[in-house]
Amino acid sequence: MLHASDKSRRTLVAIQHVRSGAAGECRGHDMQISNLNWLQVEDYLKHDDRCVLPIGSTEQHGPLSLSVDAILAEKVALDAAEPLGIPVFPRLNYGLCPYFSAYPGSVTLRVETLLAVVRDIMDSMRKSGFRRILIVNGHGGNAPAGAAALDIMREHPDVAIKFHNWFNAPKTWAKVQEIDPVASHASWMENFPWTRLEDVAMPNEQKPMIDLERMRVMAPKAVRDYLGDGVFGGVYQKSDAIMLELWQVAVAETQSLLEGPWS
Repeated sequence: MLHASDKSRRTLVAIQHVRSGAAGECRGHDMQISNLNWLQVEDYLKHDDRCVLPIGSTEQHGPLSLSVDAILAEKVALDAAEPLGIPVFPRLNYGLCPYFSAYPGSVTLRVETLLAVVRDIMDSMRKSGFRRILIVNGHGGNAPAGAAALDIMREHPDVAIKFHNWFNAPKTWAKVQEIDPVASHASWMENFPWTRLEDVAMPNEQKPMIDLERMRVMAPKAVRDYLGDGVFGGVYQKSDAIMLELWQVAVAETQSLLEGPWS
């Protein structure tokens, strides 16, 4: 059984902080909207109109946190945006995961609810003065929100919205495949120090991959019976050094979208 030691966690987080600082100069303060007031946002909008919205899901991820998708979307957004001085809005913690309904703690929205929430958020951002919005998505089930973004741009040509699936973006996914092509939901590729739970051991084995097409036609109870612990397949954990390499690629790819082009 593998355990994430306190030492390895501290080492990886320290390296990440150094890397983030080297990527660019943060403009004076933490760029989380939660740590800003309206006057600071108004001042920011005098010289820039970009912002970031992380969206995720609250759903089973095997032995990892139920908030994996939201945690990763928010962290990659912050690590990419803060060096550029771009504000990051609070993450949307809930998405579409009806297939995991039989796993306690998993919470799903209806499609129409997700679309309504995303539309209302985008509308409020536009009214505030934001015109270039990056949605950093951490959950594959939230794909309908990407379609909503296109519809919003049709209605409001003065707004540009990028919908970024950080986990399978071209460079990040290529890095995943380079590390280990057997990568899936709740497996090693989502197992970072910030998604692990303290004192929860990871199985030291490789789980056989499931048949995803078969799972898609199952009811929630059948999905749970089929998946067991919830992991789709692959090994459960890689070294922190390997995960840092993957994270650096993901942050850089996300940052490049913020830098443009936007038209």
